[in-house]
Amino acid sequence: MQVLVTGAAGFIGYHVAQRLLQEGIQVYGIDNLNSYYAIELKKSRLAQLEPYHNFRFQYLELSDRNGMAELFQQQSFDGVIHLAAQAGVRYSIENPNAYVDSNLVGFANILEGCRHSQIPHLVYTSSSSVYGNNKKVPFSVEDNVDHPISLYAATKKANELMAHAYSHLYQLPITGLRCFTVYGPWGRPDMAYFKFVDAIANGNPIDVYNYGEMQRDFTYVDDVVEGIVRVLRQPPVNKTPLYKLYNIGNHQPVTLLRFIEVIEAEMGKTAQKNWLPMQPGDVLATYADIDDLMKDVGFQPKTPIEEGIHHFVNWYYSYY
Repeated sequence: MQVLVTGAAGFIGYHVAQRLLQEGIQVYGIDNLNSYYAIELKKSRLAQLEPYHNFRFQYLELSDRNGMAELFQQQSFDGVIHLAAQAGVRYSIENPNAYVDSNLVGFANILEGCRHSQIPHLVYTSSSSVYGNNKKVPFSVEDNVDHPISLYAATKKANELMAHAYSHLYQLPITGLRCFTVYGPWGRPDMAYFKFVDAIANGNPIDVYNYGEMQRDFTYVDDVVEGIVRVLRQPPVNKTPLYKLYNIGNHQPVTLLRFIEVIEAEMGKTAQKNWLPMQPGDVLATYADIDDLMKDVGFQPKTPIEEGIHHFVNWYYSYY
């Protein structure tokens, strides 16, 4: 069995690839190693994967239409896990073209490759950002999400619509996963928890937006990986279209201040806090309804933030 993992040098992509490799599955990873954050971190993740005899890697831009077409023509995949994307809500305000190229053009190239190669199952990640400032909680995949408040969220909603159309038109089995604030070892330096730990470790103040009055459904990366791998093995069947969408979150929102307290306790240090107003594009709260995931896939993320932060802080000190 050979699975294509896009974004294999990325945070979630690295963890998914490693999990599949450990199970003896052939993994073909692609990534463009862009400079959105430290390239060295991405190379370090790849260095963890390269010793596996069943791992192959190709440097490739998602937006390279010819390159992507050649990839699907030259390789045979039993499944595709599409995790590569231009991430970050705030960066989408500064550099919208990066999101158009990667998240829209790139995703169209993935869909075309899957269509022409008749891939048995495409699994892709969307984001809890699509819910915007939804007032109803917990967030359900049945909720209206037609009012994104960032371009990043808009591109992820567009991915869901594109995937649904391709599934309907070409009978492609496709499953989307709306991920809720994923964190853990080898994480992205642009994420708040990473910035907090880095600042506290170096004696610098942390920026606390909206004066800490926010909630997030923090989801540990190993739980997300487990969900992705289980979903990959259960393509939508006996449905029209062959399409399914799930939330994948911890189902336990935590206030930002509580999250900071856990980090402080783990590090044995008190953070200097720089209180700031809400940033454009941010949402007040996220909270995942995971009933469908539990019913269809038999899995519920459950790692408490104390355990997850413990693993992340240990990794941070060992890496840096």
